[in-house]
Amino acid sequence: MSVRKILRMGDSILRQVSIPVTENELQTKEFKKLIRDMFDTMRHAEGVGLAAPQIGILKQIVVVGSEDNERYPDTPNVPERVILNPIITPLTKDTSGFWEGCLSVPGMRGYVERPNKIRMQWMDEKGDRFDETIDGYKAVVYQHECDHLSGILYVDRLKDTKLFGFNDTLDSGRNVLD
Repeated sequence: MSVRKILRMGDSILRQVSIPVTENELQTKEFKKLIRDMFDTMRHAEGVGLAAPQIGILKQIVVVGSEDNERYPDTPNVPERVILNPIITPLTKDTSGFWEGCLSVPGMRGYVERPNKIRMQWMDEKGDRFDETIDGYKAVVYQHECDHLSGILYVDRLKDTKLFGFNDTLDSGRNVLD
């Protein structure tokens, strides 16, 4: 198990745009180790997803996957998946809101609205290509993680900063709109 350091908000790498992964990279030992390290790091931090820029790698790589996640106990499981070079297209103007957190913004959450139905095209670690319509919680997770590849953090998508705060304060039952 190899857990890498997760960069935190304020690190300039998190604000840079990542470059695509080439098919030639897929079979290298370095790439395969990076994918294993990303899953190890995500699980160790109890995350639902992790993007390569969060560990200082400016490549279009995302890993996702969760089962009974303590940070999000009331959410459905997300199957483990490697997502390379994703292209996301919103399929509706309708949005859904969710209290998002991020391994790069530890201890905080914010209410973010995102398109609730998307089309996502990507390649996996074997070079297989996918084109799916995704909705619900899985769409939120994918959009959040893929934002990292463009140098975007969920805090950039907040419409109301009154709906942003520390987990222990938000979870205390206080009305954050007061």
